[in-house]
Amino acid sequence: MSRYGNRIHLSLWVGIGLFLLAVAFVVLLYAVVPDTPASRGPLLLTSFIAIILGGSLCLLFLLRWLLRPYRQLVGEAERASLQTQIQPSKDEAEFVLETFQSVVAQLDTQRKELKKLSEQASARANSAERFSERVIASVPSGLVAFDGSGLSMVINAPGRQLLDADGSALGQSADSLLRNIPRLAEIVHECLETGKLFRREEIEAITTNNLPRRIGATVAPIDLSSDSGKRGVLCLLTDITEVTQLREQVSLKRNLESLGEMSAGLAHEFKNTIATLHGYIQLLQNLELDERGKLATDSLLNEVRNLSEMVTAFLNFARPQPLELEPVSVSELIDECGVELQPLFEQRRVELIIHESNDQLEIRGDERMLRQALVNLIRNAAEAIGDEQQERRVEITKSREVAQLGTTRGVIQIKDSGKGIPANDLHRIFIPFFTTKATGHGVGLALAHRVITEHGGTLEATNSSDGGAIFTLKFPV
Repeated sequence: MSRYGNRIHLSLWVGIGLFLLAVAFVVLLYAVVPDTPASRGPLLLTSFIAIILGGSLCLLFLLRWLLRPYRQLVGEAERASLQTQIQPSKDEAEFVLETFQSVVAQLDTQRKELKKLSEQASARANSAERFSERVIASVPSGLVAFDGSGLSMVINAPGRQLLDADGSALGQSADSLLRNIPRLAEIVHECLETGKLFRREEIEAITTNNLPRRIGATVAPIDLSSDSGKRGVLCLLTDITEVTQLREQVSLKRNLESLGEMSAGLAHEFKNTIATLHGYIQLLQNLELDERGKLATDSLLNEVRNLSEMVTAFLNFARPQPLELEPVSVSELIDECGVELQPLFEQRRVELIIHESNDQLEIRGDERMLRQALVNLIRNAAEAIGDEQQERRVEITKSREVAQLGTTRGVIQIKDSGKGIPANDLHRIFIPFFTTKATGHGVGLALAHRVITEHGGTLEATNSSDGGAIFTLKFPV
């Protein structure tokens, strides 16, 4: 456009120059030609024509220069109109290609935005999933979730420990996973079918070592999908074996204390009566009796003596004596009990094994009463081994453990190789006068239980998986 403008300006200046040159030529010619009418007439006519032509040319160039912007506007308008008219007639393939490329560009932009949103949603989902996993792992109770088909979906570490489950527990059915807790499996199926909520159920279970365990369970239905209405089951499990045993120990202690207070006076009266009978029998023995009379008085005297021993033992149990507390070494106490019972073990051909430990346990208690309780327990273990038993031994171990509340306790275990205790009798062996032996009064275990509980400890009886009974004593250290 600038080049075109320069040409117009050049042409205009050339025209003006020619016009001025023509005027100068006319003036010069007018000055040279003689001043005669015949000669000046054509000259004037020629000059007039030249001036008109030059002025017209200059006027034309001037008008063209003035109208140049308007011509440019008109030209641009014509070209725009022409381009608009020609546009529909462009190559259709090129038009379709340009349109397709534009659509592809828009789709690519939207794809990038969608990918970005998907990554954000995935990150939020992963974060929520990790948070849920941390929450489930942090739950101190056992957590087990089942889907609508009764297959396990989630099991945390405490749940695996309670159920004795391995790494392949996920995906197992409730019957398979809860095979050691059939009652819990029944509750899970009932919750799946009816949606019933079970709160704080106490369920008895058996571990893989055939040891009894009590589990507190809360079983609740969960909605897996709000649209389909599918229902799952969530189980919260807690091992309440120790709590239940402590509760039973406290209840038993209270019952025994009430029984002792109530019967102490009655036993004292029995003892006085027995002493009187003992005196009359001795008086009869001094009389002249035949063989049958002597045999009867001897038998009667033996029975009275047995009855007197039983009443004395019951009085010792019924009348708690104040404790004389002092530091007591557990190792020395067990060794002394072993020395005292050595004749009994030799008589019954039973081997006494005391496992040594580097941990020197020391408790604060009444050494005399603790020795009496241990002697009763060790004697009971030796007498529990029948004459027909091939394996004849009693093992005593001592250790240290940290309880659930963070307290440290000393543990003494007395294990025999007998037949064990019948399951129905496990909760009754510490009741006074309950015994399964042909001899004895059934007071020794009850007395040992009372002594240990008075020292703030616990006494538990279980059966070993390989046979025999295990008495476990736990003391605060």
